[in-house]
Amino acid sequence: MSILVLGTVALDTVKTPFGEKKGMLGGSATHFSMAARLFTEVHLVAIIGGDFPKKYIDFLKRKGIILTSLIQDRKNRTFKWKGRYEGDLNTALTLNTELGVLSSFKPSIHKEQRKIKYIFLANVDPDLQRELLHKIYRPSLVGLDSMNYWINNKRKSLMRLLKEINIYVANDQEARQLSGEVNLLKAAKKIHSFGPDMVLIKKGEHGVIFYSDKFQFCLPGYPTDKVIDPTGAGDTFAGGFMGYLARVKKISASNIKNALVYGTIAASFNVEGFGVEKTSALMEKDMRRRTAEFKKFISF
Repeated sequence: MSILVLGTVALDTVKTPFGEKKGMLGGSATHFSMAARLFTEVHLVAIIGGDFPKKYIDFLKRKGIILTSLIQDRKNRTFKWKGRYEGDLNTALTLNTELGVLSSFKPSIHKEQRKIKYIFLANVDPDLQRELLHKIYRPSLVGLDSMNYWINNKRKSLMRLLKEINIYVANDQEARQLSGEVNLLKAAKKIHSFGPDMVLIKKGEHGVIFYSDKFQFCLPGYPTDKVIDPTGAGDTFAGGFMGYLARVKKISASNIKNALVYGTIAASFNVEGFGVEKTSALMEKDMRRRTAEFKKFISF
């Protein structure tokens, strides 16, 4: 079973109390892929510029990511993000954003990729997300992520898209903003009424809430005292979550719980290093070991 992810492949510059890294491989699709690849074959749909280092393309290939729909626009520059974390590292301060090739991106996929059943629409313009989704032939499970910018500036497009997907993934701030509710359970119920069968609200280090008509779960975060760089943790979570569901091919209470655990564990590795430093080295045995530790931690 394969999964197809639409998102960004970026060059990130990040500063935290533990150091600064410039021009790192980043982006929503990249972070998602590093976790999802542990469970299933990943097809990545994104765009990069002429300045994108070949070493990063080679790196993604070595990790088994299918890049047939990664477009390179050699006349323009790669999407770049520069940010800084301070204090408890829960919130990034954006210092600079260069859209570059994203401003003219039109996703394109190969004929065989239209048959992929598991789709994740990572954070990009909701019109682009919908455009790609309409290229897919009868998907089995579609996950969607977004951000406050699109909620504010393209709410109509996002609301229309919510009626066409199965799982909506948001952080707590985004869920409150989209729903107009302060209480997260009320927010999940409200967003569910907009269309998606399942709503997943990420609370950073405080865990995750999952809501659907059939079952609801709340899971704490994995307790780690080594938070170096949280960039991409949410996308990594989504990769572990969706990757596991693509492997098991069935939505059930047990499978959702396990998917939430694997997403949580993948994100816990992500924050322990800059960029994809930790997740790119992950093997499934590493996930299983930490998952066993986590289940002991939350059992009673």
